[in-house]
Amino acid sequence: MNYGLCVTKFGVCQNAKEKSAKFSVIIEKDEDGYYVGYVPSIRGCHTQGRTLDELMKNIKEAIQLCLEVERKDIEPEKFVGVQNVEVSV
Repeated sequence: MNYGLCVTKFGVCQNAKEKSAKFSVIIEKDEDGYYVGYVPSIRGCHTQGRTLDELMKNIKEAIQLCLEVERKDIEPEKFVGVQNVEVSV
């Protein structure tokens, strides 16, 4: 976790010791063309946007809201990678 200056949806953190954390976000595009993102390390944390910029704005807000509701420290996952798997259909 980083300490020091951070930015939240409310502006710059007043307390320089306030924590910030990085989370992995899985992004897909749905059949209607919307970008859908979810955070695997926070159950139920997902949102969408018409553009990637809108999605990233929305997912940051969703993470903040989920963390407020959970009211506990959530350890960010260590992203390993993405694998393509082929199966017979």
